[in-house]
Amino acid sequence: MLEHIELFFKSIFIDNMVFAVFLGMCSYLAVSKKVATAVGLGAAVIFVLAVTVPLNWLLDKYLLQDGALVWLGEEYADYNLSFLSFILFIATIATMVQLVEIVVEKFSPSLYNSLGIFLPLIAVNCAILGGSLFMQAREIETLGLAFNYGVSSGIGWFLAILAIAAIREKIRYSNVPAPLRGLGITFIITGLMGIGFQSFGGMLTGGGDEAPAEVENTTVQQLEQKEVLSDEDADEVKKEIDENEISYNDVNK
Repeated sequence: MLEHIELFFKSIFIDNMVFAVFLGMCSYLAVSKKVATAVGLGAAVIFVLAVTVPLNWLLDKYLLQDGALVWLGEEYADYNLSFLSFILFIATIATMVQLVEIVVEKFSPSLYNSLGIFLPLIAVNCAILGGSLFMQAREIETLGLAFNYGVSSGIGWFLAILAIAAIREKIRYSNVPAPLRGLGITFIITGLMGIGFQSFGGMLTGGGDEAPAEVENTTVQQLEQKEVLSDEDADEVKKEIDENEISYNDVNK
């Protein structure tokens, strides 16, 4: 449970698609002039990420990874189809975006018209593909965590476009210097919001510099198993302890 909560908040605030890795900037800038439009596109992005990331996790787990086809038989254990990742991921994303487009056009024609070309362009939105690629690169272990990552990444993108849309509606009536009007002030505000979101980085990491108490009384062998010490460093520590008969606490100092 703690793992899900940590992934949820980290994906929204710390690894935000817009403010941390600058993905989906095209739609973020183009469709953020009105809050209503931004909410519609943000909701669509959340839905697409929530569906495509778990689907692509299943494809990666049971089809694309090295040895993933072992469920078909031992003779398929050596197959590696990871070179098909981009093609299959994009095909999954395009299918879900087409479904979203059909639903939006059916139930909200006004939103469909206001989103215009940017609704079908979700299929090539780098934030959508980035969600699946980050899921693959981070080797997310379970389908539940993949779904969590898709939803939280979508919420992070939604909050980003909603915030900038609300600000852009307000600054329309502000006295912005002529050279900064339009995209200029939008980029400045985006940078400031990015700094603000990055300040959440200490929320999940803690602020203490002291080593855990158990490490002080841990043997060299245990530290080596926990990968606190590398093999070479562990050998040097053991040799120094044997030769000089000093305690580990002295070495640690």
